[in-house]
Amino acid sequence: MINGIKTGRNTQATKKVIPILLAFALIGANGSASAGWLDKLKEIVSRNDEKQQTLSTDEIGGGLKEALRVGTENVVSSLGTADGFNLDPQVHIPLPEQLGQVKNVLSKVGMDSMLIDLEMRLNRAAEIATPKAKQLFIGAINDMTLDDVMAIYNGPDDSATQYFKSKMSGPLAIEMKPVVDESLADVGAAKTYDAAMERYNSVPFVQKVDADLSDYVVEKGMDGIFYYLGEEEAAIRQDPAKRTTDLLKLVFAK
Repeated sequence: MINGIKTGRNTQATKKVIPILLAFALIGANGSASAGWLDKLKEIVSRNDEKQQTLSTDEIGGGLKEALRVGTENVVSSLGTADGFNLDPQVHIPLPEQLGQVKNVLSKVGMDSMLIDLEMRLNRAAEIATPKAKQLFIGAINDMTLDDVMAIYNGPDDSATQYFKSKMSGPLAIEMKPVVDESLADVGAAKTYDAAMERYNSVPFVQKVDADLSDYVVEKGMDGIFYYLGEEEAAIRQDPAKRTTDLLKLVFAK
């Protein structure tokens, strides 16, 4: 015990009080040295406060990876449902540009409804294929190095999204392609396309048109996924309400 202050266990209060008492003792003993010791006291207290507020790299890494897991799960859950693409104007997949001419021609003979139906089916295929992205995101998150984490943490609001694009675009396209192929068949898009093209080609003097629906849906599907991942990332960084766990609140409050 020092002047009535218990010193058994080192609490934060004790650590701060002892330097304060020492400073006042020195001030009393030597008034000319008081200013220097007061400055030293402020430096000690300030250093202690800063140390308490500093996050470890483990906390930053854990918080960032948790944020990315939350964000990717939200995106996949939202887009990988019926009308996740089809009714969302931000990511709705339109007909390939080259089919615009087909639609215009068929509209003149009252058969453009086939193309309208085809457009909806393309979006359905993307919705079915989107859940394939989930495991790839989890794998990319788990594989992040400390350098990756710190670059993303200190980077712009879409730095994680850009990281995923660079790491995942190729593997994601490979994973989604067979699902899209199967989905286009299951939802009837392939049959609708063939029927529309047969009717279009029966019109005299039309220009030949060919479209790879599978690659097109994969590309647009990935665009939609990364678009909303960027939105989720920015929201978690900027909006406290999006920080749904204690670790997210701790890391992104800094």
